[in-house]
Amino acid sequence: MLPRLTQASAPLTREVTVVNEHGQTETVSIPAERPLTIYVDRREVVTLMTLGAMPELLVLGYLRNQRLIRQPSDVLSIMVDWEVNAAAVETRDGITDIDARTAQRVVTTGCGQGSVFGGLMQELDQIQLPADARISQSSLYGLLNAIRLQETTYKSAGSVHGCALFRGADMLRFVEDVGRHNAIDTLAGWMWMQPESEQRGDDKIFYTTGRLTSEMIMKSAQMGVPIVVSRSGMTQMGYELARDLDLCAIGRAVNRRFVCYTGAHRLILQPELAAARNVDAANAAG
Repeated sequence: MLPRLTQASAPLTREVTVVNEHGQTETVSIPAERPLTIYVDRREVVTLMTLGAMPELLVLGYLRNQRLIRQPSDVLSIMVDWEVNAAAVETRDGITDIDARTAQRVVTTGCGQGSVFGGLMQELDQIQLPADARISQSSLYGLLNAIRLQETTYKSAGSVHGCALFRGADMLRFVEDVGRHNAIDTLAGWMWMQPESEQRGDDKIFYTTGRLTSEMIMKSAQMGVPIVVSRSGMTQMGYELARDLDLCAIGRAVNRRFVCYTGAHRLILQPELAAARNVDAANAAG
């Protein structure tokens, strides 16, 4: 049984008056960042800074990726009220040892979240990603083109991160938030609200505009997604985790350029596609 959710989406941007380099005033859009405090069975757990695009899915995915809940049926309802900037979560049977499980925090490199609960690293050895998951270079290029064409808050207001789930080159869901952690948590919540046959991650690819740090790799693996793609680079700990998990991590992916950091056996290379692009560019320049 899926949890009951409100639909409390908030405006993603607001207009402000600024002064430009010519001393002229103009109106620009900026992301509408706001706090959202999560209460689980009336116990305060954390405050997230978010755009508030899909706050209920963000809360569900946050609880999932923090391993506070194990399945969507653990949650009866998530009610978001922007008048008090709060999300009230009612669980079916409570969360066992919630005080102990939320006591230890690890400061992360994330923006818009800032910490994850300790103990998650010890659970990574329980994760088994599908051995046969693959992505072709042509599908990767199709994915990057879909991202390029996507209408985004970033294009109009900047200062946000975008994440998406793909099946091959087909975009399933795109999310933006002030932090990449919020965006991936929202995708995790969205996955859990799909029919049971669509909840698995083994046939999906995760894309992010942010760097591939250890916590991003960890969350992707927890979602069962074996292939991740980033516009940015990768940290050492992210690399080591991805390697140990046999996860394919592709970074610096823009247009037809990319580097595959780990899991290269999952990438079906078609280097002639990149070569053809270079020839086209040279011909255009000539």
